Amino acid sequence: MKRILFLFVTLHASLLAFLLPLSGKLEVATSICAQQVEYTPADSARIVSILKTAETERGNEPRMYYFGRQLENVPYVAHTLEVGEKEHLVVNIHELDCSTFMETVTALTLCDVNGKRTFKDFCHYLQQIRYRQGKLTDYTSRLHYFTWWSEDNVKKGFVKAMDDDTFTATQTLRLNFMSQHPNSYKHLKAHPEFVKTIRRYEQQYDGTRWPYIPKSKLGGSPRELPAIHTGDIISIITKKEGLDNSHVGIAFWRKGKLHLMHASSIKKRVILDLQTFYDYCQAQQSVLGIRVYRVIE
Repeated sequence: MKRILFLFVTLHASLLAFLLPLSGKLEVATSICAQQVEYTPADSARIVSILKTAETERGNEPRMYYFGRQLENVPYVAHTLEVGEKEHLVVNIHELDCSTFMETVTALTLCDVNGKRTFKDFCHYLQQIRYRQGKLTDYTSRLHYFTWWSEDNVKKGFVKAMDDDTFTATQTLRLNFMSQHPNSYKHLKAHPEFVKTIRRYEQQYDGTRWPYIPKSKLGGSPRELPAIHTGDIISIITKKEGLDNSHVGIAFWRKGKLHLMHASSIKKRVILDLQTFYDYCQAQQSVLGIRVYRVIE
């Protein structure tokens, strides 16, 4: 599928303020900064269509759940952001992993919350949530660890951390996986100078403590797990050395049981998992429990 590299540039305000697919091209629009965006015309058209349709079809359905459903059955593909030689904004909704699925749904939700319907709007929010303080500079500015992502997006006012008396366990962080395995990452391998920066960010979280719900409690009812609503972001906490989490998805309740909507590496697509989330977590020895975040509306 043909992809386009497009440079958003700051232009005179008299130019059109919308990005619309026209015969495989996009009209140039005003932008706050120069920025390369990689996407396919089909994806940009699909994003605009999803946002437009939501105005009349979403009803009272939770936004994160609604927008997640629009991406059901999209193939699971890892490393879709690791393209090109330099970091740039990649928009890819025809191939998703767990993180890009969650980010895509969050960006669509923020567009809808703020009444924004253009592809340019979507790109703005995607960059804001994907990069530290919303600023894309190089590979090190991407929020690689979920703890980085969640804390930065809490500070920006996009999400809030949920916490109540069901969060009975605590994770003490020792992030170092990326700096200890630079050859596993395309851009760290190509740019060894980035490793020091990544390590500095990792060390800022050494010893920080984060409450979570242990997996033994995840079989509870909505009354027993009041902090979790349909549409909440679920981060699965791992005991694997050097990491904070192993997977991320969107919560939904069905017949009094908690389930996960996610880009599944096992099913190879985005699914509304029919297996209960409790059973899903119990089957994985490395899973400790979950942290929960809610997009602010």
